[in-house]
Amino acid sequence: MCSTALCLQSSGSNKGENMDVPLQDCTIGEQRGVVRFLWAEGVKPVEIHRRMLAQYGQRTMSQRKVYEWVERFKSGRARVTDEGRSGRPSTSRSQKASSPQEYRN
Repeated sequence: MCSTALCLQSSGSNKGENMDVPLQDCTIGEQRGVVRFLWAEGVKPVEIHRRMLAQYGQRTMSQRKVYEWVERFKSGRARVTDEGRSGRPSTSRSQKASSPQEYRN
């Protein structure tokens, strides 16, 4: 059986054997949810990051981000999704010229 709360169980054979399967695909929201859950259980941020590394590998958020999210949850934040932002959007919705000559006209 897996030593962390982050692994999935799958059937290995007809004999009922279980095989630990690391999480291959993950979203940033999913990782934030894991941080929130483990923090709520009293797990320290360094241990949260270690356990996430064991399952997510290189796709794991940085240890610094784990600490930042723990601080946000300590401050009362409950949502793991990004907050809406004011200001100019990061992408333009206007048509772009396809060649430099079009800019001159």
